[in-house]
Amino acid sequence: MSASYDTKSYCRQSLIGGNYGLLNRDTFTPNPDYYSALLWHRLMGPKVLSANFIGTKKIRVYSHCAKHSEGITLLLLNLDQHKRTHVTVKGGGSKQREEYHLTAKDGNLHSQEVLLNGIALNLNSKGGIPALKPNRVDESHPIELAPLSIVFAHLPNFHAPACV
Repeated sequence: MSASYDTKSYCRQSLIGGNYGLLNRDTFTPNPDYYSALLWHRLMGPKVLSANFIGTKKIRVYSHCAKHSEGITLLLLNLDQHKRTHVTVKGGGSKQREEYHLTAKDGNLHSQEVLLNGIALNLNSKGGIPALKPNRVDESHPIELAPLSIVFAHLPNFHAPACV
């Protein structure tokens, strides 16, 4: 929402500590929100597009021109605790998109472990951030949102005139 009002920067409350820190104050390992912030930084460009969702009020959708790439990136939030939702994107191409599904381990929102496409995101043996690899999905298929999930979907073949 801030980007739609041409906000140029955003500052988190804290990097370490408090309830909103990106890093655990004792171990300095990333908290789950770190990964959503990192994917946002890597995928969402500065130009905001208009997007809407028809259906349940438990889905939030945001759209930006893709960062350093062709097409657009969608951010979809499923706020429903129990229902899986399928989202169809109108105007997409007939090729593949990249999907990044973030969920909590065992659906527990208090978990310190976050899953990307069903795989736990753990630091590697050198303490580095793991590779954030997308699932490649045919653009003609709906995007499936698990309950209480965050999905980034990069649609490189979606032509948005504002992104040219």
